[in-house]
Amino acid sequence: MQNNQRLGILLMVATTFIFAVQDGISRHLAENYNVIMIVMIRYWFFAVFVITIATRQSGSIKAAAATKQPLLQITRGTLLSLEICVMVTGFVLLGLVESHAIFACYPLLIAALSGPVLGEQVGWRRWVAIAIGFVGVMVILQPGFAVFAPAAVIPLAAALMFALYGLLTRYAARKDSTATSFFWTGTSGAVVVTLAGVWFWEPMTAYDWRWMAALCVTGALGHWLLIKTYEVAEASAVQPFAYLQLVFASAIGIFLLGETLRPNVALGAAIIVGAGLFTLWRSRAKTRAA
Repeated sequence: MQNNQRLGILLMVATTFIFAVQDGISRHLAENYNVIMIVMIRYWFFAVFVITIATRQSGSIKAAAATKQPLLQITRGTLLSLEICVMVTGFVLLGLVESHAIFACYPLLIAALSGPVLGEQVGWRRWVAIAIGFVGVMVILQPGFAVFAPAAVIPLAAALMFALYGLLTRYAARKDSTATSFFWTGTSGAVVVTLAGVWFWEPMTAYDWRWMAALCVTGALGHWLLIKTYEVAEASAVQPFAYLQLVFASAIGIFLLGETLRPNVALGAAIIVGAGLFTLWRSRAKTRAA
C-alpha cells in the first residue's frame, strides 16, 4: 500500500463530490418513481461492478465469495441496501440539506456502538464528543417545537443503519478479506432489493432512463474512487474529508433543487461535524499511541 496523503485527500474530495451528485440524481428519480425500484436498478449495475472488482482482486468468483461467516456477510449487504432505501426516502421527504445534516452523525454512532458491538474501549473524551454531537442532532430536529417534522427521524434511522453496517464490516474484516466483503455487499444487497423491487416496477421515460444510467455510473465511479483512496492513503488521514459530502450535497440541494438552509440546521450540522472530527482525531491519536 502507498502512503500518499495528499493524493488520498484529493481522491476523497472527488469521491464525496461524486456521491453528492449521486444523491441529487437519486432524489430527482425517487420523486417520480418508487424508491425501491430505483435502488434495485442501481444495485443491478453495482452488483456487476462489485463482482468484477472482487473477482479481479481474488482471482475468481469462487475465491471472492469464499467466507466462513456467510450470515454476517448477508446481513451486512442487506442492511446497506435497506439503509439506501431509507436515506433516499429521506431525500424526497426532507431534501438533501436536512437529510445529510442529520445523517452526518453516523461516525458518532459508530464510536458509541463500537464498545458493545466490537468490544472496543471508548474514552470519556469521545463520550463527551458523542453527547455534544447529539445535541447538534436535537438542534436540527427541534423536538417539542411546532416546526418539528417527524420525517426528520428517517435520516437518523439511516445513520443508525449505516453505523451498524460499518461496525459489522469491521467485524467481518477479522476473518474475511476486503474483496470478499465487497463481493457480498453488492451481491446480497442486489438479491434483497430485487426480491422487493420487482413488485414495484413502473415504466420509466426515455429521459429518466438517462438519469438512471447516470445514477448507476456515479455509484460505481464513487465506489471505485473510494477504493483507490484507501489504497493510496491511511483511512484515518482521509476520513475527516468525507464530511465534504454534506457540503457538496447541500450545495446541490440549495442551488440546483431549490432547497433552503434553515439556521438551526446549519448550527446543528456544524456541531455534529465538529464533534465527529474530534472523535476521528481521538481515534487516530489512540491508534498511534498503541
